[in-house]
Order: sequence, then structure tokens, then C-alpha cells
Amino acid sequence: MSASVAVTVTSVHSVPHTAMVLAAGLGLRMRPLTLTRPKPLVEVGGAPLLDHALDRLAESGVERAVVNTHHLGAMIESHLAGRSSPAITLSPEADLLETGGGVRHALPHLGTDPIYVVNADILWLDGPIPALKRLAATWDPAVMDVLLLLMPTVAAVGYDGPGDYHMEPDGRLHYRAEGELAPFVFAGVHIVKPELYQAIAADRFSNLTLWHQAEEAGRLYGMRHDGVWFHVGTPEAVEEVNTLLGHPIPHDAKLSQPRKAEP
Repeated sequence: MSASVAVTVTSVHSVPHTAMVLAAGLGLRMRPLTLTRPKPLVEVGGAPLLDHALDRLAESGVERAVVNTHHLGAMIESHLAGRSSPAITLSPEADLLETGGGVRHALPHLGTDPIYVVNADILWLDGPIPALKRLAATWDPAVMDVLLLLMPTVAAVGYDGPGDYHMEPDGRLHYRAEGELAPFVFAGVHIVKPELYQAIAADRFSNLTLWHQAEEAGRLYGMRHDGVWFHVGTPEAVEEVNTLLGHPIPHDAKLSQPRKAEP
């Protein structure tokens, strides 16, 4: 059922102009670094993780990013105060709402057109074409409700988990069974229709809930990342990634071939 071929649908739809950036997590595995700063402000490759994500969005044509905050949210607010590209709207959360609940809470700021949703604690390098633009070109709302960026588990630097999805040749996704290994891991970036969040009554829920619903409807698709993706989950991983990158790294750095993780 698995496949290494990404979806090849060609879309005439434009790049989403709005993004949701998820920056509210506690960063428990990143302690002690996150005792004094939120995880999105941990520096990797010469800049905070949050800045890497926002820079990628700006380069791809996103005009507004809605950033949710909770843990040490005032630090994120202060850090973003001078940023104009993309324009920033903050979405504070008094209580953690998880990934899906955070997007649902921010819906008044997100509009009705498809949006990017980006985890603020990831780092990726683009291949020959920026991943965000490839996602936009692949996005087809006639057949898709959600389009995930996926990384082959064998090429995900610092990742040693079981993976998340099997991918059909046309890009449709199937979540792995319990105890099963899957060839692709979610890479922390996706395009989604905002109205899907309105259909969920709960205030606190994971994006995975929405993705399972899209999968059951045959409308969950994936696209294979053709660059490098780093799993930056612990202080040790920060040091490892900085070493691999030759810290610091320019934001426009490109690598056409993914680096395989050490066994």
C-alpha cells in the first residue's frame, strides 16, 4: 500500500496568502532550554526556529501569519513585534488547545480560503523548488481537504520513530496500524480548508482528528519533501543539527538531495 511516488496533480490555484503557525506548545522534551524560552525561540542554524518558518512563508508569498501562543507567550510577542513580512496576528491561548483546537480558536483571523498550517518547532531545507510552493502547486481542492508534507523516515535527520503514513501512487494517505512501521513521517507543514475545523465541536483536539476524518472520506493526500528535514526535539538534537548545518546557515540555503539519518 505504501509508495514513494508523491501526488502529481497539477493545480492552477494560487499559493495560500494566510498561514497558521503553531507556537503554543510547552516544549517538555526540549527542557531545560524551554524553562526560560518557548521552544519556537530556540536557536538552530543561526536563528530561532520560529524565524526559519516565518521566513519560508514570506519567501513563498504568504502575506499574513497567525501565531498562537501560550508557554512564555510574551516572549514570542516581543520577538515578533518588529516583523512586517509576513504581517503577524497573535492568537493567545489561556489554556492549551492542542494543534487542532489552536487553529479552530484562530479561525476569525484566518479567512475562508485554504491556509498553510506550520509547526513552529521544525526545520527544513528546500529542494530545487521551495516545499511551500510545491504544496501549493499540488493542492487540488476538488479532491483534497488536507495535503500533508511528508518526509521518508529513512531520510529524516534525527527521527527514530515508527513513521505516520503509507502513501498511494496518487498521493492518498493511510495512517499506519498500531504497532506497524510506516515509510513517511509528517513533516510539520500542510494545507487545509479552514471550514473543516468549524465542523468539530470540541475546543481542544489534535489535527490528527481532522486528518483521520479526511482519510475516511478519501480526501487526505500527501506530498514527499525533496529536500532535508530535521527532527529537532531535544537539546541534544539542537547540537546535532547545528553541527550538521555548519551553524549558522543562510535562510536561502538549498540542498537538492536529502541527507540520510545515521542508523
